Amino acid sequence: MDIIIVSSRLSKARTFTISRGQLAGVALLGGVVLLAIAMLFNTLLLHHAVRTDNPMLRAYLEAAQAQQNLKAHSYLRDSLNAMSARLGEMQARLMQLNSLGERVSKLAGVKPQDMELDRPGGRGGALVTSAPQELSLDELRGRIEQLAREVNAGADMFGMLEDVLTEAHARKQLLPTALPLAGGAMSSNYGWRIDPFTGGQAFHEGVDFMAEPGTPILAAAGGVIVASEEHPQYGSMVEVDHGNGLITRYGHASRRLVRLGDVVVRGAKIAEVGSTGRSTGPHLHFEVRINGAAQNPARFFQPPS
Repeated sequence: MDIIIVSSRLSKARTFTISRGQLAGVALLGGVVLLAIAMLFNTLLLHHAVRTDNPMLRAYLEAAQAQQNLKAHSYLRDSLNAMSARLGEMQARLMQLNSLGERVSKLAGVKPQDMELDRPGGRGGALVTSAPQELSLDELRGRIEQLAREVNAGADMFGMLEDVLTEAHARKQLLPTALPLAGGAMSSNYGWRIDPFTGGQAFHEGVDFMAEPGTPILAAAGGVIVASEEHPQYGSMVEVDHGNGLITRYGHASRRLVRLGDVVVRGAKIAEVGSTGRSTGPHLHFEVRINGAAQNPARFFQPPS
């Protein structure tokens, strides 16, 4: 762009050339100056309106503040609703954990009240006077999410523990740890003894319990009846297979109450005490055999809990 200046004071006309870049710079500079002037004017106008307590400005500010409060309230309400839903999920999960803890406590042999997760524990300590540290909404949400992860992890661990204890409990039920009689004194131990019929040394492959005729004979562990028959030595005899080659034998009964193939649980009544077979009087002859080899039953017995 060319600008020509003509004046009576000048002997000749003067010409100035302005490029497009210079023109754009001048326009930008002018725009910045106008924006600064407008901002200054607006600031002065606001200060003047505040000093004079302008009703229109006050109404505008109150409307803007109300809009801001409405947005904050809506955000807070949505956040609280989300956290309430999350807390509801955690409460339901905690109820499941308490139910699981009750089952686990029974399997582990501990008091059920010791496994109640929603019971507050004792707290205390010295009072330290300091400014309380308040949690922000985001920090509170983070704590809730962390607690939810810990609850889920605890549920997984409880589930694994229940599986392990259930398997251990099931295996224990198949070991002959219970006494085969509710009462009765042991009259003959396992091992070498004087045979009551021959008077010579003989190996006794079980233990004998003295009891009155008709006293219930109980399964020492759960299993399957593999023999319920008359035997020339053991008289009226019952055998229970507990799996893995483990068998218990109950001899000299007066009456058998189970048949071949029956499934029995620990403590089930399977026969009654008698004096059949090679016997000198009413008693129970009890044996434990693993793969056919006699074992000392006293190794399996556990004192009643």
